[in-house]
Amino acid sequence: MAFILDLVLMIAATKAAGHLSVKLGQPAVLGKLIVGIMLGPALLGWIQPNDFITHFAEIGVLLLMFIAGLETDLDQLRQNWKSAVAVALGGIILPFIGGYAASSALGLSDTESLFLALLLCATSVSISVQALKEMNQLNSREGSTILGAAVVDDVVVVILLAVMLSLLGTTESVSIPALLGKKVLFFVVVIAASIWVVPHFMKLVARFRVTEALMSGALIACFAYAYFAEKMGVAGIIGAFAAGIAISQTTFKHEVERKVEPIAYTLFVPIFFVSIGLNITFEGVGRQLLFIVVLSVVAILTKLAGGGLGARLTGFHNRSSLAIGAGMVSRGEVALIIAASGLQSGMLPQLYFTSIVMVIMITTLATPPMLKLIFPQKKQSYSE
Repeated sequence: MAFILDLVLMIAATKAAGHLSVKLGQPAVLGKLIVGIMLGPALLGWIQPNDFITHFAEIGVLLLMFIAGLETDLDQLRQNWKSAVAVALGGIILPFIGGYAASSALGLSDTESLFLALLLCATSVSISVQALKEMNQLNSREGSTILGAAVVDDVVVVILLAVMLSLLGTTESVSIPALLGKKVLFFVVVIAASIWVVPHFMKLVARFRVTEALMSGALIACFAYAYFAEKMGVAGIIGAFAAGIAISQTTFKHEVERKVEPIAYTLFVPIFFVSIGLNITFEGVGRQLLFIVVLSVVAILTKLAGGGLGARLTGFHNRSSLAIGAGMVSRGEVALIIAASGLQSGMLPQLYFTSIVMVIMITTLATPPMLKLIFPQKKQSYSE
């Protein structure tokens, strides 16, 4: 029954830490991330990473992105697609150049430097989504651009990763045309399903005379989209986000949104935030402190500048451009997955793995306060 105690600690600690963070003028998500570090192996060691936490965390991040999809203004997303593409490309090109230059200067080989450069191109907006939601900015023009850019970034980085692993890694080669075909197929199927399948499916389950049939149908759509995304080589969070958008176009949007938030924020999302902190360990960090500091600074500044430049070139003013760049800084779970792939393929030495995890965590922790500082203030919504 040890996992029950873990649940008690994680839920209680995230709520208390989130409340304290808000009292100190920061987004609640920052406190939740920090408490994960405190409870985990890095400090107190009260909670250890395990499969139970990993699975609950995966559900948590999928629900978080599903809610983001439900709350997304599709017209706003369509209107800002050019900005989203520009932000994504700027947020890939500058981190790649900066990451390669910094890694080479720190003495890594060309292959290792190329891989770390690509890793710094990744973006995970799950943390940004929560911070934006708390600030009532998720549906703003800036928020829509960040979400759109994250989708483009994910697709481009996954393709580049497959190309790099095929050319430089120790794993078997990958057919690039087949890889591109799977990405195209994903979007074609998702768009078609969202238009012709999901509305009818939701109407059908709404007529079932069982408890919470509508919510069950919504979760089926969320997890089915996420599973299909993973099978097609796209991050599951993109699939969950797409499912949220699909349901947001039906008459069931408000009921699903009202009922899914208690499910997500009472249990699964808090565990997701804690799980991020559990990845941190300070073992051996002292020997690579320069590496961590340099890569962290490069990771934050290049993403901030690259995403911000893309926004500025497509019509956003300076402050909004910086806000968009800040929203793209977090590498989160997407970069952790890429790091694990690099370790398995031999492109990321075991020696640097812990330090890279630290860099990823630093970018993730830096994102909420940056967003809070840059975005204009609105009445906040304390979703926890």
